[in-house]
Amino acid sequence: MRDVLERDFFRRRPDIVAMDLLGKVILNRRREAAGIIIEVEPYFGPEDPASRARKGGDLARTMGSEPCTALVYGVHRQWLLNIVAHEDGELGAVLMRGIIPIDPVAFKPSKPISGPGRVTKYLGVDKSYHKAFLCSYDGELQLRHGLSLDTSIIIRSRRVGVREDLPEPFNFKVRVEELLKILKS
Repeated sequence: MRDVLERDFFRRRPDIVAMDLLGKVILNRRREAAGIIIEVEPYFGPEDPASRARKGGDLARTMGSEPCTALVYGVHRQWLLNIVAHEDGELGAVLMRGIIPIDPVAFKPSKPISGPGRVTKYLGVDKSYHKAFLCSYDGELQLRHGLSLDTSIIIRSRRVGVREDLPEPFNFKVRVEELLKILKS
């Protein structure tokens, strides 16, 4: 499997990082579970009405911490995994919403997993991963290079389950059937 993503990959606006994360691989080495990222949502600082940064506290501080840091919090008895991504002096993170599980060695895909709680359950992510650095070869949870996808196979829509949102559509999702064609070729 390919190299771990660099910290600087995450030192950009969360929406740009989110788009570029599509097709990359998230891996839990301890569980030997991996997936190609197929759906993400960026969240920004306190100006974003749906951001965890609006409330302050640990989640806001973590959103301003070192890019490529895990931000894990619970919602409806499920853990949600975000990756800190922002320009210097800003806050931001990208929520993992969907993956296609793959065999970490053979890189063979299986049925897609949608929903941030299902993604974390499959990957074995819980609160113990909060503030873990994911751009390290030593870490259990890693983000790795994968595929570079053409924007023509990416769908943009409103963020899921958000009551008050920004005007721009910030849910990014890969057309799975197109991705599977790429993986088979």
